[in-house]
Amino acid sequence: MAPPLGNDVHTFRSEHRPARRSVLGGLGALAALGALGATGCTRVAAASGKNGGDLLERLRAQGVVRLGIAGEIPFGYIDKDGHLTGEAPELAKVIFKRLGVDRVQPVPTEFGSLIPGLNSQQFDVVAAGMYVNPERCQQVIFADPDYQMLDSFIVRKGNPLGLHSYKDVVAKKAKFATGTGYAEIQYAVEAGYKEGDILIVPDQVAGLNAVEAGRVDVFAGTALTTREVVKKSSKAEATAPFAPLVKGKPHVDGGAFAFRSAETNLRDAFNVELRKLKKSGELFRILRPFGFTRAEMTGLTAKELCGG
Repeated sequence: MAPPLGNDVHTFRSEHRPARRSVLGGLGALAALGALGATGCTRVAAASGKNGGDLLERLRAQGVVRLGIAGEIPFGYIDKDGHLTGEAPELAKVIFKRLGVDRVQPVPTEFGSLIPGLNSQQFDVVAAGMYVNPERCQQVIFADPDYQMLDSFIVRKGNPLGLHSYKDVVAKKAKFATGTGYAEIQYAVEAGYKEGDILIVPDQVAGLNAVEAGRVDVFAGTALTTREVVKKSSKAEATAPFAPLVKGKPHVDGGAFAFRSAETNLRDAFNVELRKLKKSGELFRILRPFGFTRAEMTGLTAKELCGG
């Protein structure tokens, strides 16, 4: 998931360097839609930056909002039939419809390009389940989180090394892997794992493969992605979810939509509709098909996670 480093740039040892959250399905369709996003619509006009911005009014006038996605199941991706889906795009369809914007258009990019792409106006909003953290809050503004998430490990069946936390990984000198740009990189480092010894793979599927092949002892990811990816594995399992330690205290992450800093009117209007969905229970109904549980519904705010 979302890493603590603001620009999502890492220099760790890696099997695949180009992508953060590689596309797990519909790669051809994703590329095609990316081309449409680049040529079918010019970049949005720059906001005035005054009085909270006027992007919402412009989106209503043009009838479409462009969503920056990073091709990760279940957060935002193109399915095998070429359709935009995922928890964030499906939520965006509902909220923007309520805001008077009838259509959403995907703009696929690499995860590390989401914030730069947003700020250079390649799309209107990031809809990729992005974790909210203080570094990112210096570059963009976030809606309140639509979900919260704990961590979990993929380990071999029976968890032979007894790995249940990052401290366990360090103490057992386990071979450790996680995904490109994942927050789990920093959680492991904070627990005392040497950066240069972390094996970086593109996503949870590659992490599962590495564990099954015995190249690593453990892969760290979100509780949601690990439990989903091991369902068909006969060699690996997911550990119970746990909160990583940040500055010695248990930490719960939250994922949210990101907006350009000037566009507070759009962010605030989005938050109003999001709160209604939370209160009515509709938010859970939207997210449940993507593997989310009630334990992952949240009252966290962006202000809390930004450190404000």
